[in-house]
Amino acid sequence: MDTDYYLSRKRKLLKEFDKTLSRVRRLFASRYGEEAVEAMLKEARQEYEALIPQLPYVGGKQPFTQFLISTAWILTMYRVLKRRGETIEEIGVFAFQAGEAYLQAYPAFLRRVVGHMTFSRRYLQLLQKRAVESWERRYPGDYVYSFVPGDGAIFDYGVDYVECAGFNFLRDQGAAELAPYICPADILYSEALGWGLQRTTTLAEGGARCDFRFKKGGETRVAVPQPLQRYLRSRAK
Repeated sequence: MDTDYYLSRKRKLLKEFDKTLSRVRRLFASRYGEEAVEAMLKEARQEYEALIPQLPYVGGKQPFTQFLISTAWILTMYRVLKRRGETIEEIGVFAFQAGEAYLQAYPAFLRRVVGHMTFSRRYLQLLQKRAVESWERRYPGDYVYSFVPGDGAIFDYGVDYVECAGFNFLRDQGAAELAPYICPADILYSEALGWGLQRTTTLAEGGARCDFRFKKGGETRVAVPQPLQRYLRSRAK
C-alpha cells in the first residue's frame, strides 16, 4: 500500500470531503435533527481522516482512485450511523439518498458532457488498454476486469469485473455488508449520465463477476437489495 499517495493529498481530500458533507447535511438534519448534525458531521470527518492512510493504492489512476475515495466517504457515514443503532438496511437507503444529493449538486450540462465522454472513442480505447493492464495485478486489491465489445444492438460496450478494489476495501475494513448497498449507486450515475446500464450480478452479492453493459440513452436495469427496491418504487411515484 502506497500510503504516501493519499497522505500527500490529505488536505485536498479533506476539503473534498467537507464539500461532500455540506451536500448531505440536509439529509442528516431531516433524519436526526439540527442539534445532532454538527456532532455527526464532525465524527464523520474524524473517521474519514483516519481512513485516508488506509486507502489502497491502485496506481493513482482515475476514475478508479475516485471510486475508492467515494467508497471511503460512504464507509465513514456507515460507521457513524451504525454507532447510533441503525440497521444495514436503513443505512443502505441513506447511502443511496446521499448519492442522490451529491449528484444533484452538479449542473445538468456537466453531467451530459461527462456522460457523452464515456462513449467516446478515446475513452473506450483507454478503457480497453487499462483492462489488459489490470490482469497484471500490479497493485494488491486493485480492480481486475475485461472489456466486452458491444453487439451493436443490445449494448454498446461492457465491462466484466472479476476483482473490485472497493469491495475488497470494505471487506478488509469489516464492512462487507455495506457493499451491496453501494453498488446500486450506479443507478444514479446511469440516469444522470445516460449510461443505459444493465447489470445482473455483482461480486458484492456473491457473484463471480460484475457484468456492466452500457447502452447510450438506454433503460437502466440494475438489481438492488429489497429495502432499496421499496425506496426506488416510492421515488418513482
